[in-house]
Amino acid sequence: MTTWERWKALRRRKPSKDLTDLLAADIRAGVFSPGSWLKQIELQRRYDASRSEIRKTLVTLFNKRIIRYEQNRGYYVHHEDGASTDEIRDIRIMLETSAVEFMIRNVQQKQLHELHALAQKFVDQIQTDRMTEIYETNIAFHAALLATSGNGSLVDLVAELRLRTPPATASQWARLARIKQSGREHFEMVDALTEKDEERLKSVIRAHIEQSAPTD
Repeated sequence: MTTWERWKALRRRKPSKDLTDLLAADIRAGVFSPGSWLKQIELQRRYDASRSEIRKTLVTLFNKRIIRYEQNRGYYVHHEDGASTDEIRDIRIMLETSAVEFMIRNVQQKQLHELHALAQKFVDQIQTDRMTEIYETNIAFHAALLATSGNGSLVDLVAELRLRTPPATASQWARLARIKQSGREHFEMVDALTEKDEERLKSVIRAHIEQSAPTD
């Protein structure tokens, strides 16, 4: 299903909430690059939404610090802030490695199957070179990984933290080698979780978040 088809389907259910989710997902996926202005009339056409829906969505995303606002000019996707990005990266490392103990304790077999399927889907999509789809699968994998901890609030918190940094498509994934390495690391996480190897899982998660240099 294309982004347009997905949006049309979502709109039939809960327009305001789902428009916010869809625009946030597009920002994450790099559809709107850092620094680009979010012009209301263009967003109305793109998402087949009313002016009031667009305004409400922009205010919501601004309040969540996903986008920024400049008086007399409007809303825009924030530029990368090196210090802020580093701080959020460190927060994610602290949260996600601390959650490993709970992941190992609470993970269920069906969750391991889901994680393996998502890891394989990510690798398969690399061949298609459709970055938006690849990024969506990456987000799904990490949400599913954190969900094994049994803490839904943690999943939501990390998802919000991700929104405060530039999408991987515009930064860490500038090279194909890094994307492929991310794919290998996904499988390593699944293997470590399956084997209940706490230290190995922490190590891979840390390296994955830090986005260390590609090995090929």
